[in-house]
Amino acid sequence: MAAGYAEILRTRHAARLLVGTLTGRLPNATAAIAVVLFVRAEGGSYSLAGALTAVYGVATAVGQPVLGRAVDLYGQPRVMLPASVLAALGMALLAVVGIEPVFLAYAAVFVAGIATPPLEGGLRALWPSVLGREDQVHTAYAMDAIAQEVMFTVGPLLVTVSIALWSPATALLLINALGVIGALSVVLSQPSRAWRSAPREAHWLGALRSSGLLALLGSFFFVGLALGAIIVAASAYADDHGSDTVYGWLMAANGLGALLGGLVYGARQWSGAPERRLRVLVALLAVGYLPLALVPGVPAMAVLTVVSGVFLAPCIACAFIVVDRHAPRGTVTEAFSWLVTAFGVGTAIGTAVAGPMLELGGTGAGFAVAGGGGVAALVVLLATHKVLAAPGYRRDVVGVDENDRNRAVEPGFSSGHQA
Repeated sequence: MAAGYAEILRTRHAARLLVGTLTGRLPNATAAIAVVLFVRAEGGSYSLAGALTAVYGVATAVGQPVLGRAVDLYGQPRVMLPASVLAALGMALLAVVGIEPVFLAYAAVFVAGIATPPLEGGLRALWPSVLGREDQVHTAYAMDAIAQEVMFTVGPLLVTVSIALWSPATALLLINALGVIGALSVVLSQPSRAWRSAPREAHWLGALRSSGLLALLGSFFFVGLALGAIIVAASAYADDHGSDTVYGWLMAANGLGALLGGLVYGARQWSGAPERRLRVLVALLAVGYLPLALVPGVPAMAVLTVVSGVFLAPCIACAFIVVDRHAPRGTVTEAFSWLVTAFGVGTAIGTAVAGPMLELGGTGAGFAVAGGGGVAALVVLLATHKVLAAPGYRRDVVGVDENDRNRAVEPGFSSGHQA
């Protein structure tokens, strides 16, 4: 698998697209952490921090599929670069104005969220044209999930270090400046400028006319809810132990666990239907979230936080393949963006729910929300297993003839699928 990753990265444009996308997504990946720490430094409450983060998450959830559909219709550069600049300006407004007046703070995070460019879905749409082989595309999905966990590991540390060296406001400005640079690197590349979506059937629901995709989105809403609860509960845990740095280390530990899980998961080829495999992975993810509510001392909590992240990257990598199998033709960026949306809405709701739960029941209650979210994600997959068992759509894959494409929608088919 390591050789497969190296082969992909040696492919022309691949490394630039991956690094540019990850850098461009730093503002979104660290927004919840950066906003929570910024609000607390300004003297705001956990409820306000959770509410602002929730507004950002909901705005992102609304913007991603809308911008994703625009990308499918008009191409990547015309949509992603202006969106990236506008999102950065929104966060810059929050950094300059602060939390008073509060309506302006809400407006700033709303603009930053709704304008977040769909770089994540855009990269997955580019992989087939850049790599040309379906087996490499699925390997790239796994590499993408692992690389995200590097970002989620490094991102919190970057925010924490920036705050320690300068201030929470400076951290917001720095992260969002890097985001614009990353988006610029992607949209100026030849694959991004040349990419066009496959022809699509005109339908107001777009990608959402796939019942299998809807089932997957329902599950990942609750995965996002669990992660959102962890983000806020970890901040309260750090306050309980008298150090903001504990927060950054716990979030980095969660990302490290997901990174390790992704590396192990990507070390082998997987046969059989990815929908069945996803149910097992989500079950293991839920089991990892439940012990967090015990809130032990910092060393033990760090270990539990690592364990809680182990199955996140495998779940994401497997979900990429499931989306690919269920997305209607010509809706690839939109379909991947809907997955980001479901996850983002869940994260937003998780942060909003965790804030009051912390104030009512303490830190353990906040982490209990995460455990409940993991269990609910599994319940959705179990309840919709018949819908997910028979993919009804599959977008065209480079290098696969029509007969192979027809067989590819059958449950259990494997053509070098790597995740």
